Amino acid sequence: MYLAISGNIGSGKSSLTGLLSERYGLAPVYEAVDTNPYLQDFYADMRRYSFHSQVFFLSKRLEQHLKLINGARSVIQDRTVFEDANIFARNLFESGSMEGRDWQTYLGLYEGILPALREPDLLIHIEAGLGTLRRRIALRGRDYEQGIPDEYLLRLSGLYDEFVDTYALSPIVRVPGDDLDFVHDDAAFAWICDRIEALGFGVPLLR
Repeated sequence: MYLAISGNIGSGKSSLTGLLSERYGLAPVYEAVDTNPYLQDFYADMRRYSFHSQVFFLSKRLEQHLKLINGARSVIQDRTVFEDANIFARNLFESGSMEGRDWQTYLGLYEGILPALREPDLLIHIEAGLGTLRRRIALRGRDYEQGIPDEYLLRLSGLYDEFVDTYALSPIVRVPGDDLDFVHDDAAFAWICDRIEALGFGVPLLR
């Protein structure tokens, strides 16, 4: 069983990954944010470091799939490779922060590794507005994230809306992150679990 959590920066993906991992006995696989050597430079100069940062994330995503996801019986992942390409890298290209040749090279790498990647059995997407994203970014206290422009987060949100509306690889649970404080409110977390289990995923999480 392979569950994936998607959502914008600060939407609560890592927190929900941890909660669902504990609830259903899933091995958690987190995004390699803290080990990305380009990320702080990227937020300071997106145009210069966009390709470097995205290729790093792509290489780590492939490594995670080959070592931790493809053969795993029960696993949950914080952010998917599909978001890396269709939201983050695409946004950088469309906003002028990634050159066309770098975008084409990135797409070639992404499309080349896709056949080696396991597709999720269920996607859980957290929807959150700018105010919620800003509050959670401030709470987690990563210095390099505090200066992310509102326009950048809003462009990502727009691409996420498009991504979720057209996503067809698995069933999807859409979580209203502005309304549900699933970290501090047991009833909010239970709301998510009820919808997961309504799709036929039981405890332990088997289908």
